Amino acid sequence: MSPLAWYQLVAAMLLGIGLYGVVSRKTLIGLLIGVELMLNGAGLSMVAAAQLTPMDGVLGQLGTLFVMGLAAAEATLVLAIVLVVARRMGDARCDTVSELKG
Repeated sequence: MSPLAWYQLVAAMLLGIGLYGVVSRKTLIGLLIGVELMLNGAGLSMVAAAQLTPMDGVLGQLGTLFVMGLAAAEATLVLAIVLVVARRMGDARCDTVSELKG
C-alpha cells in the first residue's frame, strides 16, 4: 500500500471513531470530543493528500490550519454553552436538554 493510502486509512478511522463518539455519547462534552476527532481526521486527510500528491503542499497545510481555527472557535463556543446549560439545568446530558428557552 502507498503511504497516502495508510494516511487516508488512519484519517477514516479517526472519522469513524469520532462518529461513533457523537452517536453513542450522552454528555455534551463527549459529543464535543467526537466532533474534534472527526475534524482531526479531516485535517490529516487534507495534509496527507497535499503532501503525497503533485498538488502544492502549502494548500493542504493552509486548509488544515483553517479547519483547526474553526475547531478552536467551535470548542470555545460549545464549552461556553455547556457551562450555561450545566448551571441552569444542573446536568450536561443531551437527553435532559431538549429545548433551550431564553
